[in-house]
Amino acid sequence: MTEESEQHVSSAKGRGRYLIAALPLVLFAGLATIFMTQLQSGRDVSEIPSALLGTKAPPLQLTALDGSERPALTTTAISGKLTLVNVFASWCVPCRQEHPMLLELSKDPRVNVVGINYKDRNDNALRFLGELGNPYAAIGVDPNGKAAIDWGVYGIPESYLVGPDGTILYKKVGPFDPDTFQTQLMPAIEKALKGS
Repeated sequence: MTEESEQHVSSAKGRGRYLIAALPLVLFAGLATIFMTQLQSGRDVSEIPSALLGTKAPPLQLTALDGSERPALTTTAISGKLTLVNVFASWCVPCRQEHPMLLELSKDPRVNVVGINYKDRNDNALRFLGELGNPYAAIGVDPNGKAAIDWGVYGIPESYLVGPDGTILYKKVGPFDPDTFQTQLMPAIEKALKGS
């Protein structure tokens, strides 16, 4: 091998080392650009999209909360009414935080508020509702979480606004606070009422 070809090979090896050394930096810069674009998009990154939005709500055939005066939660209980389906449990701290807003909403005759009691003990659920008040027109018990899976529940509390025709119009993952109650749920309800 001539001296010139040796230098050429040596030079190529040096460039290869620089490219390999620069690869992590290039990958980092690419990922940083993607993350920055997402952050600056204005989209709420904590919002979890739902494949069920705009589709018919899954059927409901849940037994009643034993000891409650409220009926079982069935598809009939929500048919023909604008309904907020709220998934809750007595052991869920954020459920306690949003409960006053559900009580307030239950006083609005235009909206039917129903509950799915998720993986809870019957006596604990009764104590929870006895202590905080019962906003639900119907309560269904979901002891093994099957209904929650059908509805695409990520974690509780979770709420779904279902139109009179059974279409899921709005979904909220996590608890309502006064701000999300006024700026998200109430506008969704008003929009649904105008459309019906």
